[in-house]
Amino acid sequence: MNWVRRIGIGIALAVVLSLAVVLLVPPSSMPGVVCEVGGGELTMSAGDLSAVSQPVAEDAARLATELFGDCQEKCDDFANQLLATFLEAKEKDFVILFNSGGWGSNLLEASPGWSSILNGIEAELCSLDYTLLPLVYLRTEDSLRGHLDELKAMITHYWSEADDLACRVEFLTSHIPDLRVIITGESNGTVISDRVMSILEDEPQVYSIQTGPPFWYKNFMLDRTLLLTSNGIIPDSFSQGDFCTVAWGNLRCWLHLSQSVDDFGVEPHYIGAPGHDYWWQYPEVCSQITNFLDENFGIK
Repeated sequence: MNWVRRIGIGIALAVVLSLAVVLLVPPSSMPGVVCEVGGGELTMSAGDLSAVSQPVAEDAARLATELFGDCQEKCDDFANQLLATFLEAKEKDFVILFNSGGWGSNLLEASPGWSSILNGIEAELCSLDYTLLPLVYLRTEDSLRGHLDELKAMITHYWSEADDLACRVEFLTSHIPDLRVIITGESNGTVISDRVMSILEDEPQVYSIQTGPPFWYKNFMLDRTLLLTSNGIIPDSFSQGDFCTVAWGNLRCWLHLSQSVDDFGVEPHYIGAPGHDYWWQYPEVCSQITNFLDENFGIK
């Protein structure tokens, strides 16, 4: 049948394009960056380093060299970010690291659902007298080059980006023994979160909360991880690979057939991929995350 042949041709072209991206796009020009939620700066930068001991500074330089070799600009930038994060985190009980979906270049403000979730997590942990530092990991730049880097990263399951982020987390936990890190992610951001958890599977200080993983990736590191594949309202069409529902949702979006605000006071169910939205206001989301926090951190 003609339509079957066309689909086959389309899939073949997609595979060829994916291979071309992997083979032809050179490595990213700069490492990812970490920024503080609401801090106003796109990159955390260490100013006064007098509070950093020499062994900590030397370890930051060593790790930077391991990742970026003799590229001094990248090494200096990475080591500076490590020390800046260390200075902000050393008096905290928790660091929460958010990995956005999409192209991986969004601040938390661009993910209102996860902004509500982070506020909920913060309220729960603060009620237990914990202190925390919320951070966002930006794995790409918001540019054409950044989008190509993200496409290549998706094809390779974020192995390079995961090494980068895992190195940052391990640096913190090794130098702040009582610190606990919660790696969070939505949609595509769950893949890098899962890869980091795999790398750090022997690090008991590291946990993860993930929502809406993409249909093409199977999470395999579930120890100390909460993985939500449904918001409890309607099935997540993106996580389930329900292409018909996604296509119909996008058609509704293009035709400006919006949905009214639901009973929880939020725009419901993400029209472009129905069910692919997670809000603290949704009872299932709130209860599962609250239970996860209570089970792991309920007694200080």
